[in-house]
Amino acid sequence: MNLQRLHLDKPLFYALLMLAAVSLAVVYSAGAKDEALALAHVARLLLGFGILIAIAQVRPEILERWSPYIFGAALALLLGVLTIGVIGKGAQRWLGLGLARFQPSEVMKLALPMMLAWFLGREGLPPRLWRLGAGLAIVAIPAALIAKQPDLGTAVLVLASGLIVLFLAGTPWRLIVPLLGAIGAAAPFAWHFLHDYQKQRILTLFDPDSDPLGRGYHTIQSMIAVGSGGFYGKGWLNSSQAHLEYLPESHTDFAFAVFSEEFGLIGGLLLVALYGFVVARSFWIAYLAQDSYTRLLAGAVSLGFFLAFFVNLGMVTGILPIVGVPLPIVSYGGSSTLALMAGFGVLMSIHTHRRIVEG
Repeated sequence: MNLQRLHLDKPLFYALLMLAAVSLAVVYSAGAKDEALALAHVARLLLGFGILIAIAQVRPEILERWSPYIFGAALALLLGVLTIGVIGKGAQRWLGLGLARFQPSEVMKLALPMMLAWFLGREGLPPRLWRLGAGLAIVAIPAALIAKQPDLGTAVLVLASGLIVLFLAGTPWRLIVPLLGAIGAAAPFAWHFLHDYQKQRILTLFDPDSDPLGRGYHTIQSMIAVGSGGFYGKGWLNSSQAHLEYLPESHTDFAFAVFSEEFGLIGGLLLVALYGFVVARSFWIAYLAQDSYTRLLAGAVSLGFFLAFFVNLGMVTGILPIVGVPLPIVSYGGSSTLALMAGFGVLMSIHTHRRIVEG
């Protein structure tokens, strides 16, 4: 297969295939060898790669032209969630699509950076003060809608994806420092608006042993799984934490814990290195981008992927509160995987069409 003719970046594409292979092994093991679950995951990965390849064929200037419409559609879907959304596990985050359900907040992780890159890139960078203010409003609206579902973890990632674009656009430090100070000062007031379970997750982070069979159970079992793998691991399909059902959500939020138990410290470090390569290659694509829109968008996609990986790793190892963020690509998931693959399709388009222009 000629990857260049398909507008695919060979190093990044092969790295994503390796992550997909790891994902199949983890989901099959963590899912107690459930063949139906594994086949469903294969179908989602195939659909994700199909979306990646399809978006890679679209030239960046077309993506730029459609950015506000994509953002508007994503915003309409978020509003639809609040009115006709499907409720599951105490949250209203999904839209029903017949036999399946869909999480629009995942689309916003890409739609928001596209919108901001379009909005800020229309004039010279750094943007003027009024554009920065308008950009903050654009970021705040979808983040607030997602937080209302409630989905604090995704809301934070969406907020971060927008702030990344504003930062990359050249927001001066004389504005960044006061903004960070204002956020820090507002934190005690924001605490009162959190749900009780969200407050408990944050408090449990500092002392999970205070309630080992309740609020601290997920964190403790995850750290046991990571630590019990030792240096070489117990071997594939031998995760006692997952198979004996000590570790909840083992094939979704805590996939890294299962992988670490089965493949040990060496396997965990190799997986982190693979993620590091994907992030580094994505940054390189952003560095080589030729205009404001593609640089801002590629940088936001790259940093957004890194943040999702970092938050999941911190959550699994007990250094961050549990916020329900899956391990990118490796965890079992539909909306998250498809949105991530769409983002990498955008990166492929930016990079490969750049070479066509130069050639």
